[in-house]
Amino acid sequence: MSELRLSVRCDIKDGRLEDFKKVAAACLQTVRTKDTRTLQYEWFLNEDETKCIMLERYDSSDALLEHLANLGETFGELLDTCVMKVDLFGTPSAELLEATEAIPRRIYTFYQGT
Repeated sequence: MSELRLSVRCDIKDGRLEDFKKVAAACLQTVRTKDTRTLQYEWFLNEDETKCIMLERYDSSDALLEHLANLGETFGELLDTCVMKVDLFGTPSAELLEATEAIPRRIYTFYQGT
């Protein structure tokens, strides 16, 4: 299974909601105009807009690395507005693990399914 899925939880920092929304819009624009292998990229805010869940799918580790490269400085701006925790589903490459080692994450490898 080379496809990767991510569930990303963002706890938005106090007073940073509008900044978070601006950066989120920039991230989506990057996905639409630059990413070539992103399969899913959706953001969901809770009722009081203090938390966001992002659901992402990529066809491979290389696709996720492409996405991160395309985001560039925008990714750092996103991290300035929230505390991020990532659940990654699949088998990431060693290169992807190294590139994302500073991001709190849990990795779940495929067990069974259809």
